[in-house]
Amino acid sequence: MRTIFLDKAFPDAYKALLGVSKQAELAAQSAGLQPLLIELVKLRASQLNGCAYCLRLHTRDALAKGETTDRLAVLSAWRDTDYFTEAERAALAVTEEITLIADVTSGRRAADEVHPELTEAQVAAVRWLGIAINAFNRVSITSHHPVDPDSEPPAKASAAAPFVVEFPDEAGYPDGTGTLDEGTSDAIVDAVAEFDEADDRDS
Repeated sequence: MRTIFLDKAFPDAYKALLGVSKQAELAAQSAGLQPLLIELVKLRASQLNGCAYCLRLHTRDALAKGETTDRLAVLSAWRDTDYFTEAERAALAVTEEITLIADVTSGRRAADEVHPELTEAQVAAVRWLGIAINAFNRVSITSHHPVDPDSEPPAKASAAAPFVVEFPDEAGYPDGTGTLDEGTSDAIVDAVAEFDEADDRDS
């Protein structure tokens, strides 16, 4: 059976998911969660789900926001390191609760745990972030979104930061509508258009 890109098959449903993600981001910001913590939540869920597309995307986003390679390298073993703040550790625990919710012992029971390092609003925001990224993981995994060097958008060189490239969030993935979030670079827009044209030719 031909691969079905869920975002292209039902773009309105995908737009609704983008809206959920946007509101989760706004809730996290309103609750005072730091940008790097937000990216850690997305990365940890994507690690647990094995979503290659989201892992590549949010690793780049995290690096662009100032995350370190050391912290990214040990994220999957965060409990055994001293790299993360108490708030980040609590957020990662909540993320695992959401992602592993089908596991009664590590998910549903853990969801009753108190996380004094975070306010109630912050815990709620992390859960919404977790719900959103888990949904994106499932869209990308079941759609088999391409993750290979050939699917990479071209990078714009920068004299000030030659190795840092900003990539769009999930809204930057071609959804068949030709629309992208504001702020997406011209290079990414061009790459997405080329990707859609190539996909149409192959279909």
